[in-house]
Amino acid sequence: MDILQKAKDYVETLFKDKLSSVYFYHNFIHTTFTVNKAEEILKNTPVSEKDQEKVLLALWFHDTGYIECAKDHEEKGVEIMKDFLQKENYPENAIDDIAKLILATKITYEPQNLLEKIVKDADCSHFASHDYNDISDALRKEWELTNVRCFSNDEWNSGNLDMLKHKHRFYTDYAKQNWQPLKDKNIRKIEKKLEKEEDKKETSESKKSKDKEPKSDRSVDTLFRVTLSNHTRLSDIADSKANILLSVNAIIISVCLSVLVPKLDTPKNSHLIIPSFILLLSAVLTIIFAILSTKPNVTKARFTAKDVADRKVNLLFFGNFNRMVFEDYQDAMNILIKDRDYIYDSMVKDLYYLGKVLDRKYRLLSITYQIFMAGIVISVLSFGYAFLTL
Repeated sequence: MDILQKAKDYVETLFKDKLSSVYFYHNFIHTTFTVNKAEEILKNTPVSEKDQEKVLLALWFHDTGYIECAKDHEEKGVEIMKDFLQKENYPENAIDDIAKLILATKITYEPQNLLEKIVKDADCSHFASHDYNDISDALRKEWELTNVRCFSNDEWNSGNLDMLKHKHRFYTDYAKQNWQPLKDKNIRKIEKKLEKEEDKKETSESKKSKDKEPKSDRSVDTLFRVTLSNHTRLSDIADSKANILLSVNAIIISVCLSVLVPKLDTPKNSHLIIPSFILLLSAVLTIIFAILSTKPNVTKARFTAKDVADRKVNLLFFGNFNRMVFEDYQDAMNILIKDRDYIYDSMVKDLYYLGKVLDRKYRLLSITYQIFMAGIVISVLSFGYAFLTL
């Protein structure tokens, strides 16, 4: 496994085990996004393979310091990076170069060379993202939960506009040509938001209270959106791991049945029967539990109009409405979208039952890995014992 893959796996595990859940922005999703954007720049910029590796390693570790504290997280990220790479016997002079690149991601730092410019542009690439509003909301929620500061909509939009227009610029030629136009679009969107806020301020308070419908709390909306996204990502990771185990053990069974088993009917190979049986049994059990971990469990039931009125139905889950006729479902959804508390109740139920599904998946996946590991170890020991006792 190359050093970049090892670094990715290490950082993913580090964030999963040690990063606080309040970091809605500075997390593994942001880190992966930044690395992907750096790769995009590197494909279009003449940089040696060794320097490309330094850039990508720096970006994998640039936000790892958040597992301890947001303050001076770059310096803490350097320490984590050095500890990891020294254990991998990575060259010391290259480690020092990577440390400088991590420190170059400080918001006030002015890059001095091409590699620092690439790192800087990749770290700020979300300014040119189509999802800039969602990313910005995640950062706003993170700052509120970590007691950095709470912002009004007007303050937040003004601060974002000032950052994008006056405090930030792209440095690499690729970013200037390809990302600056997208950044300019986001600037115009923020300016339109501020214009709308100004128009609202001109409206009389009496008219606001009379005509304006209550709006949902943006921080709550962001909480549900990010949490649901994390649930989905964790489910995809579990399915991917189960798929790997299925593939590996299917190959083991195929090899055993085609190569090993046909040779067991001769007396000279009788000592291999038990080890072969153990290997096949562990492979079959692993496949069974891997299938169970990915097996869908959809509940189906019928509900009456009274159940909908009493909020006993989660209309956001297809297993609850797949047997309803369209007219009943449309009426129920009209009730749901007019009641904000009902919407939040439904989303809470959705999160809860998604969590239950994830808990079942990861418990079965843990058992699957234990069976696979134990089966491989016992099989190898059995084969060794069989050959020693010949």
